[in-house]
Amino acid sequence: MHRISSFSISLCCFLFFLTIPHEKLPAVAISVDIITQTCEKCAAESDVLSYNVCAASLQAVPVSHVTNLQGLAVIAMELALHNATNTLSTIKELSNNKSLDPFALVCLKDCLQLYSDAITTLADAVGAFLSEDYGTANTWVSTVMEATTTCEGGFKEKEGEVSPLTNENYNLFQLCDIVLCISNLLNYAKSTAT
Repeated sequence: MHRISSFSISLCCFLFFLTIPHEKLPAVAISVDIITQTCEKCAAESDVLSYNVCAASLQAVPVSHVTNLQGLAVIAMELALHNATNTLSTIKELSNNKSLDPFALVCLKDCLQLYSDAITTLADAVGAFLSEDYGTANTWVSTVMEATTTCEGGFKEKEGEVSPLTNENYNLFQLCDIVLCISNLLNYAKSTAT
């Protein structure tokens, strides 16, 4: 399993910005309202993406106010990695709770594996994204979204069982949806430029 620190992703993000020639930056990247514009566009194009989650998540990271569209996607991926790592810790703690019924413990074990894999997959998605291989990045990010749905759905297989990870699954799904939307915007801009 890859161990990704916040510092290493931030360093990748910083190095990525240093290597992008300014003439390649989309005009919208210079806009102060890039977060608002991006989140409005993405929420309008998605049946599930919440504008409020998108805007609040991206605005919480100071560098997001002075970055471009590529930077916003990397920030969203970093937030997703942070979320997945924290959720993995939460799952480990919950798994030690002997007051949970055996079915919930089995579900948590499944979620533990799903989130362990999600962290590795997100790290790979960052690499693909930085290489401008948006198709591969999207595939891996979509895989992580499926993992959140699978984790959440496992608890619903038993009537009356409530997932203790609903918020975590929802937040990771939303962050991945932000990444997918931005990646699709960049892929479209890349294909129309050639």
